[in-house]
Amino acid sequence: MFLLKTSNRHRQIIVIKTPNQMETVVNHIEVAIALPVFQTFTYSVPESFADFMATGKRVLVPFGQRRVTGYVFGQSQGSNTKEIKSILDILDEVPLFPSSMVPFFKWISDYYKYPVGQVVKNALPGGLNIRDYASVAITEKGRHVLAHDRLATIARDVLSQLRSGSVLVKDLNKKIKRDIPGTLLYSFERCGWITKEWKLAGQKTKARLERFVRLADTTLPVDHLSKTRTKIIDVLHIEGEISLKKLKETVPTAAALIKSLENEGYVTIHYKRVYRDPFGESIEPDRAHILNQEQLKAVSQSSNYLTKGYKTFLLRGVTGSGKTEVYMQVAAEALKNKLAVLVLVPEIALITQMERCFRARFGECVAVLHSALSTGERYDQWSRIIQGQATIAIGARSAIFAPFRNIGVIIVDEEHDASYKQEGSLRYNARDLAAVRAKQNECVALLGSATPSLQSYYNAAIKKFTELTLEKRVEQRPLPDIRIVDLRQSRDMRGIRRFITPELQEAMKASLERGEQILLFLNRRGYASFPVCGACGQPMRCKHCDISLTLHQQANAYRCHYCGFSRAATSKCEYCGSDKIRHLGLGTEKLEAMVASIFPKARIARMDRDTTQRKGSILKLLKGLKNRTTDILVGTQMVAKGHDFPNITLVGIICADLSLSFPDFRACERTFQLLAQVAGRAGRGDKRGSVILQTYNPDHFSIAAARQQDFIAFYRQEINFRKALNYPPYSRMVQLKISGKDPHETENHARLLGDLCRGLKAPPPDDYQSVEVMGPIEASLTRVAGRFRWQVLLKGLTATVLHQFINRLMSENPKVFARHPVQVTIDVDPYFMM
Repeated sequence: MFLLKTSNRHRQIIVIKTPNQMETVVNHIEVAIALPVFQTFTYSVPESFADFMATGKRVLVPFGQRRVTGYVFGQSQGSNTKEIKSILDILDEVPLFPSSMVPFFKWISDYYKYPVGQVVKNALPGGLNIRDYASVAITEKGRHVLAHDRLATIARDVLSQLRSGSVLVKDLNKKIKRDIPGTLLYSFERCGWITKEWKLAGQKTKARLERFVRLADTTLPVDHLSKTRTKIIDVLHIEGEISLKKLKETVPTAAALIKSLENEGYVTIHYKRVYRDPFGESIEPDRAHILNQEQLKAVSQSSNYLTKGYKTFLLRGVTGSGKTEVYMQVAAEALKNKLAVLVLVPEIALITQMERCFRARFGECVAVLHSALSTGERYDQWSRIIQGQATIAIGARSAIFAPFRNIGVIIVDEEHDASYKQEGSLRYNARDLAAVRAKQNECVALLGSATPSLQSYYNAAIKKFTELTLEKRVEQRPLPDIRIVDLRQSRDMRGIRRFITPELQEAMKASLERGEQILLFLNRRGYASFPVCGACGQPMRCKHCDISLTLHQQANAYRCHYCGFSRAATSKCEYCGSDKIRHLGLGTEKLEAMVASIFPKARIARMDRDTTQRKGSILKLLKGLKNRTTDILVGTQMVAKGHDFPNITLVGIICADLSLSFPDFRACERTFQLLAQVAGRAGRGDKRGSVILQTYNPDHFSIAAARQQDFIAFYRQEINFRKALNYPPYSRMVQLKISGKDPHETENHARLLGDLCRGLKAPPPDDYQSVEVMGPIEASLTRVAGRFRWQVLLKGLTATVLHQFINRLMSENPKVFARHPVQVTIDVDPYFMM
């Protein structure tokens, strides 16, 4: 027992036991380890840690010969105390996630066949996945206690080591030559003796603290004070409390003067947490809009379930029908019932528009979660949600893990979008997880789109989801007039006319003369997508992938869009050495240059991944459209996703067929969705819009349906193809992706895996006869990032049978799935088949 005597009359007694004394077990906890292991483990909690333990905290635990990080999932029933190891330390002061998310993490692990501890690690923002070391520093109060109070030996040793500056906790242990329990340091923090900051891979992720000043004694005379110090006192009389940063705006020399004022008893100085602002600028508040009858019905139906339990709604509304206003009014009803709101959007580019709408309506209770935030900003936004300061969170797919305790509604905007599917590591679909989390939390899921995914609309057709419809645009605005231009007529033309037909050029000229804005859509970035040697005919290929490079003229380089490999634009042909490289193909960068040559006075902007990587670039582009400093916007699919450009009256689709040729059963669905969405950007203001749709396949049913903006017509035709071929939604799929650096090893491993899959189907038993094994076969892109790729596709009538099949395959053949030169990745409900 160590006695820590404080400077006041009360004595605080804290019991700390050394490791060999930790025999008294308060309880047992279930811990998920942040390693590739699927099960959870039971650990005992020493009595000295009991008061600090909570679900959602990280703990340091022994695991084999290692000490690793684990996540507390709650209490567990330990059967044999002697065989259960004790936790070594608690790494967090407050939980990182609520206990209600534990079943969610377990479901994800089981469904997507991913280790549960790594599910949690992927769910947490990068800024919170800190390493197991911290830095501590002594405060002024701690120095005073060290100088004047009687302390236990360990307390004096710790504070003495910190007098010369901050020290890493792991180094502190070495200097004192004993392990310091985290609970002891937590106690020091609570007493105000030390401050602690966590370090993240060389970066600092911590709460931002600022100095605040307030008057201590208003009765003290100010006659003898200088004018500047008197001005500080006057400001404090008015403000009461003010940050030093703000005080310096009025009194620039305040930082040098407040310490003397504190010493003389005039003011007190204290640290206060402030949040880094990810928004950048203030927003003018707005009020709820008057809804039309369709919107009122949608809000009423979905809001009625906010306190009644789980329900998933599919809001199918044509482009410009006011789906965002429906979202906000449903969110308002949730907030009235003291419930949190989670809003998912498919791309970071859309978050800016959505968060501005929600902030204008709901103010400071809105948080944002996405990868474009700095580490500190993400940490602050996550903390605001945990602490209940933010009741609305808006973000991309990873925001599905926002740590709300009491969710009322989960909104998924543009639910059809492929961006909700995570590729790499944990391969989840955020749209599907929204329905799962809503069911587990007994709340509402509201999925919205003008062009729903076939899976979601099928669920509505079989009454698994409830359909809500918005058939008309707000304020009775008409849908745009869409005109198809057959590109086969201009196939033999050269130069600009091959891509910008006379019909499109004339329409652009007329729009510019009327002072209207234009959107040109081409779903391919870069300058030239197929550079080829003019001497030998060989394409410029990526060194690591079986695909041609793309010329990016502004960057003066050839780049691979799959692995990032780059070559200088001055490179010669690696086959014959010729420098006569012909730049075939078209990308947004070349299209921008073409348009500039036709309309030299027009102000042109480009929105693609190359132009939106820098922070603030998206907002700058959107401002240009809003303030009419941009006449023509050239963009990829980023411009097709839910943006509201009220001044755009003409949309030109340069080539509508780029996605039709993909070797994927969803190619027609994606083509229809993309064309219908981008066409919907036209005519969202007071003037009717028009669309010029250029295509080599004018008679294709997906092109025709997009022209009519008729989702039902497209669905009826496409669903028949899916049923005939037994593709989703009439079946479920799992893709086994095999990759390795050696082509022969990879092929052999793929064939072995295929044989094992077929072996499971051989009777008896006949449980898996409904499972169809397709492959192994080489992937469409045979080599990516230096790895050769094969795949096996499994189809089953139900997810249950398919998951049982995979579970047995994994349990009976663990070595096949083990990490070695050839890797096997399990992709449940795959979206990209290439």
